[in-house]
This record gives sequence, structure tokens and C-alpha cells, in this order.
Amino acid sequence: MRLARAVGWVRRHPVWSALLAALVVVVVYSVATPSKPTYEYVAVAAERGDVTRVVSASGKVRALNTIKVGSEVSGQVSRVFVDFNTRVFAGQKLAQIDATRLRARVTQAEAQVQLARAGLVQSQAALTRARTDIGVQTRDYDRRKKLADSGFVSKGALDQATSTLAGARGGVETAAAGIASARAQIRQQEAELQSARLDLSRTLIVAPASGTIINKLVEPGATVAASFQTPNLFEIAADMSVMQVEASVDEADIGQVRVGQPVRFTVDAYPDQTFAAVVRQIRTSATEMQNVVSYFVILQVQNPEGKLLPGMTANVEIVTGAAKRVLRVPSAALRFRPRAGDRPPVKADAAKADAAKGKRATRVWVTGPDPYKPVARNVRVGLRGEEHAEILSGLRPGEKVLVRSRSLKVKPEKEAEDDEEAEDGGQ
Repeated sequence: MRLARAVGWVRRHPVWSALLAALVVVVVYSVATPSKPTYEYVAVAAERGDVTRVVSASGKVRALNTIKVGSEVSGQVSRVFVDFNTRVFAGQKLAQIDATRLRARVTQAEAQVQLARAGLVQSQAALTRARTDIGVQTRDYDRRKKLADSGFVSKGALDQATSTLAGARGGVETAAAGIASARAQIRQQEAELQSARLDLSRTLIVAPASGTIINKLVEPGATVAASFQTPNLFEIAADMSVMQVEASVDEADIGQVRVGQPVRFTVDAYPDQTFAAVVRQIRTSATEMQNVVSYFVILQVQNPEGKLLPGMTANVEIVTGAAKRVLRVPSAALRFRPRAGDRPPVKADAAKADAAKGKRATRVWVTGPDPYKPVARNVRVGLRGEEHAEILSGLRPGEKVLVRSRSLKVKPEKEAEDDEEAEDGGQ
């Protein structure tokens, strides 16, 4: 009865019947047909190539041996003979300090030496007189003693002769002491003269070694004060053909750095050129800044063309490991995990067994027959680099591993234009 009524209604309302039938078909089709995914996985094939592990750092280019030239005497700079970038040789004149006051000091010291030598002559003359006097007094004492023994001279006169002889002997000792004092004064004044002459010679500032003037801190007319510390006047780079880079390496990476490891770095002045260096020294003294601990690593680099200048900022990559022509995959493949719905369920018994044994296998995901059902693969990893990782086992060349997912949603035209403008602005 109900079926007959329905058939009759359809016959009476053919248009509505057709619309309802179309709606039912659409609903059934949408339910039966799965929705198109809005994303896809990006896969990269495992291939053979080089894997490099580096430690990144930044540092400053320095001269291999920088000599700071100062002044040990005070005074006004009268002349400067060199300028920035001047090539100098050992013993070459760099600057002259006014020596008027020091010349006067030398003249005074010379006069003091002459005065001390004159005092020595006087002391020697006094010793001669004292020795002559003691001879006279000795003979006088002997005569009086003989007369006193014969009763012709009183005992008081003999005592007076004895006292006079003792005074003459004391005069000899005094004269000898005066000579010793005069000689000591001569040595003292000669030392003062030597010091004055040395200070006079130091008014001429000379290069202690050959090199290039990289810094000049004085001009004619400037006053140099060397009372408490030696003021620096010039800085000389002894050899600009060999430079060094002082790189600051984080404490988390310093354990990978070894003396002799190869290094590559760039400087802002030549962004398209890579310079080669080698680790020469690892300094054990730590530097802490804002609770970040780092260590200085000294790199040695050849600079035959003179492009590297002191003070340049170097972007350093220390090669701590390298493997040639090995099977490799992008490092992102070791970190990537597919969406939870696309991963196969993990058996609880296997997970517990692995946890009990302390296993932590490195897992990558390879493409399968269904692009949205990737297959997990345990691999053994060798050298890990920033861009690639070495695969020792678990993969074959050509197998594709997932590295990331990509959205398939079509962006509105306005957003696409904004993205293009952003890309153009970033170039």
C-alpha cells in the first residue's frame, strides 16, 4: 500500500522526484568515495656521496704575531717617521721624543762623575799626606822614647808623642776610607750617567722587528707619559702572509675539535670566497658571557695575497669528521615522523621488549605501494652531518626516504601574490 502511494507521488511530481534522486546519488557518492588528502609526503632517494660533520663558530682575524711598541720615557713627541700600513724593518726609526731634558740630565750626570773623580784624587792626596805624617810622628816618637829612657824627656812629653802618633795612624785609616767612599761615589755617578744615556737613547723609538704598521696611536706634538705604565705608540704585525683566526667555540662542541683538523671560513669582505685553515691550538681557558661558556680555538691560515686583514669577522666551520662516497640520506630523514594516522600500529609486546633491552633504534620511513602508508625501517647510522647522515646498513641505494610533508591546499590568489612578493623581497 505504501509503495503504491510512493509510486503515485513520483508520477504526480516528476521534477521533485528527479531532484530528490540526484540528491541521494550525491550523498551516496560522497559517502562511498574517500576525500582527497590535503597533503603529501616529500621523499628523497638514498644515494652515495660525501658526508661532512662541522662545528660552526665565529671569530676574528688576527696577525700571527703582533708587537706593541711603546715608550719607556716621558716627553713630547717631536717627529713621527711612519704611518699606517708602512712596511718597516728591525731597527728602523718610528718616532722621536724631545730629548732636551734628558740631554741636560746626561750633562749633569757627567759632571757628577767628574766631581766624584776629583774627590777620589783629593782622598788619595790626603792618604799620601797621612802616610808622610805617620812617618814623621813615628821618628819623633822613637827619639823621645830614647830620651825618656835616658831621663832627658819627661813622661808627659812621651805620652804626647804617643798620642800624636796614634792620631797620624788614624789619619791614614780616614784617608783610606775616603778613597773607598770616593770610588763608590764614582761607581754611583757612573751608573746614573749610564741610566741617563740609556733614557736618552730611548727617546728614539725604533722597530723591534720587521713587519707592517697596523696601528699608530701617536702624532707629533703629543705628550707621552710613562710614569706608571708603558704607553703603546705603534702596533706592528710581524708577518701578514700568515694570519690566525681566534674562533669562539661553544662548550657543547669543543669536545669534537682536535688540533690539525681542517677548517673553512668566509669573511664579509669576500662572501663568495672560502678560505682554508687548520686548527693550531685549543686554549683551555674558558670565557663566560651571559652564562654561555666558550673556548678560543686558534686557526692558522695562509694569506699570500694579503686579502685577510686584522679585525675581520670570520664565519668558521671546523670539519670534525668526513666520509667519502658513502650511502647517505638527508639528516631530516632521521628526524621526520609521518602523521599518526599514516603510521602502522606498534605491537605492545615488541615495544616493551625493546624498552626492557634499552634499545633505541634509528628509524627512517621509506615509501611503500600506498604513498600515505610509509614503511618504517630501522637503520644503522654512521657519521652524522648537518645536511646528510651516513647509513651503514638498513637501506639500499635508490630507496626513497621521507623528509617532510607538504600541503596541497590551494592558496587564495591574494595570499599567493603576497608569498611571491615576500620571496622577491628576500632575494
